[in-house]
Order: sequence, then C-alpha cells, then structure tokens
Amino acid sequence: MLLALFEPEIPANAGNIARLCAATGTPLHLIGRLGFSFRHPDAKRAGMDYWRKVELHRHVTYDDFTAAIRPRRVWGFSAHAERSFWEVEFARGDVLLFGPESRGLPEALLTALHPHTLHIPMLPGTRSLNLSSAAAVALYEALRQTGGLPTRE
Repeated sequence: MLLALFEPEIPANAGNIARLCAATGTPLHLIGRLGFSFRHPDAKRAGMDYWRKVELHRHVTYDDFTAAIRPRRVWGFSAHAERSFWEVEFARGDVLLFGPESRGLPEALLTALHPHTLHIPMLPGTRSLNLSSAAAVALYEALRQTGGLPTRE
C-alpha cells in the first residue's frame, strides 16, 4: 500500500501520518504545496523520530505523482463520496489518497478518480474525521484485507 497526501496543511497531522507510515512500513507521498515546513515544531513533535524511518516521496504536481506511481490504482477519500470504503476490495499496491484538511480533494480530481472515490462511514451530522484518523482507519482496513502487515506473536 501507499499513502498519499495532496497539499496537506497541518504539520501535526503530517507528523502523525508519518508515524503511522513508519509503524506499518507504508511509503508516504506528499503532493503539491505543503502548508507547513518539516522544521515546524508541530511536525517534528507529532512525527517524533519517525520521519527518518519513513520512505518519503515528494511530488511537485499531481501529474508528477501519477507518473511516479503508475500503474497503481488510486483510491481518493472524500466525505462527499457516495461509496463506502467497506464496499471495495483493496489490492496490494493500491494508493490511498487524501486531500487537504480545510477543503478535501479538489472536485476535478474526485471526478477524474471516479468510481475510485470512497468515504469512511460516520453518523449523520458528522462533518469529517481528522485527516490522520481517516488515514489510519483506511490504511489499516486496506492492510487487513491484503494481509499486508505481520502480526505480533
């Protein structure tokens, strides 16, 4: 599995997701303009010493990203997607793509990814999950389905 963040804005979320990727051996792709610096104290604190354990890739544009990961299947996550992530079968090598915290993935990108857009089920009236929580929920479900993470003995 790969985890990708399109224009992430909040350093603490990126740091938490870096920790998630380090704990699962999942490569992390950061796409477009970042809303923070890796030197930001919140990014350092949330990621702790995990940043150096992450296979990190930077892409200037979304086109650069797709060229680098082809032919992998990309699943775009959005609170507005019609299909639940419980309804799909993930495959090894799939990409889980999340948008910026304040606005989510751009509509044009969601349209281009259709029918590979998914939401995480929530109770009515709930706007969204925190980005790092959503990434963790989705990644662990994808890993569970694909047997991609060894269990402790």
